[in-house]
This record gives sequence, structure tokens and C-alpha cells, in this order.
Amino acid sequence: MIRILLAIAFALAAGSALADRPASPEEKSAIQHVLAAEGCVGGKIEFDTDDDKFEVDKTTCSDGAQWDYDLDSSYKVIKKEKKS
Repeated sequence: MIRILLAIAFALAAGSALADRPASPEEKSAIQHVLAAEGCVGGKIEFDTDDDKFEVDKTTCSDGAQWDYDLDSSYKVIKKEKKS
């Protein structure tokens, strides 16, 4: 029974790791352009295949704060959240 539970837990963990993929150089360039227009630079950019959106973690903006952004597949900002 324990082996079955461990196998299920491992499968779930592996599946969630596949939910994100690195953004391509072209995607990164387009997203960096959008972020620059918002006064932001840097951050980790990934594409969430489960939710069909780009996620930018900890980009630094002109207000000095770090923000997380979500963008749709057309590079439109759909969520912006200030990191505490």
C-alpha cells in the first residue's frame, strides 16, 4: 500500500513539474518589451502550459519593488502582483 501511495505522489510531483517550460528567445524578447513599457526589467520568465500563460517572477520595476506578472499568449498583461 505504501508503495502505491509513493508511486502516486511521485507521479503527481512529476506532472506538476511539466506544467512550465522555459520561454523561447523570441517569447522572452516580446515579454521584455512589454515589461520595459511598464518600467520593469529582469525576472524569471516561463510559460505555464496548464494555464496557457506566461509567468514572470520577481521583475524589478521603476518603483523599486519586485512584481510578478502573468501574460496571455498574445503578451497582454492579465495579472500584476506586488511581491511583499
